[in-house]
Amino acid sequence: MPDSGPDIILFDGVCNLCNGFVQFIIRHDQAGRFRFAALQSEAGQALLAKHGLAPSAGAAELDSVLLLSGGQLYSHSSAVLRIARGLGGGWALAGVGGLLPRAWRDALYRFIARNRYRWFGRQESCMLPTPELRARFL
Repeated sequence: MPDSGPDIILFDGVCNLCNGFVQFIIRHDQAGRFRFAALQSEAGQALLAKHGLAPSAGAAELDSVLLLSGGQLYSHSSAVLRIARGLGGGWALAGVGGLLPRAWRDALYRFIARNRYRWFGRQESCMLPTPELRARFL
């Protein structure tokens, strides 16, 4: 899979919070900039391996959301802030969060990621995109 082209968001396909985040992005990504792959999918596993992450690593170890943009893999709060900026409009203002020290942002991110199943629940299997959205999923 080439690294050029649309940005790819890797997410925990069984996490309700992550699935909600993907739905939010789909609603607000008017330009169709982002594509998606569940970490548990073949495409997600292949992208992880290509970037030196163990394909067998669970989503919890990968903190649930990763962004592949321009051949670079972003994680934790950096991924979320880049995604928000990529949505444009008012969402780009979330980039102000980048003024906080990364250690603080990532600590908050990891706290939420550790508790996401307890607070938001999880699915038995990855979500299946609708036929209209299928082209946006790898």
